[in-house]
Amino acid sequence: MTKLTEAERDKLNKGAFAFPKARKEPLENASHVRNAIARFNQVKGVSDDERDAAWKRIEAAAKKFGVEVSETSWREIGKD
Repeated sequence: MTKLTEAERDKLNKGAFAFPKARKEPLENASHVRNAIARFNQVKGVSDDERDAAWKRIEAAAKKFGVEVSETSWREIGKD
């Protein structure tokens, strides 16, 4: 995954995150999108409504960066 320095992360606007209010899970490139999906269920302190909105942002970023997403909802993550 591409690492962001603290300074780089601080410069990102809120819209660059899956969870903008909490500034969690940046979506700056394909690597970050894959990481956001992998860590989605580890994000604490957010509501289901925030998760729904974050998932939409992740899907949009995945499309933008050519990342294949097999799940149709965040509720499917980790289920086979």
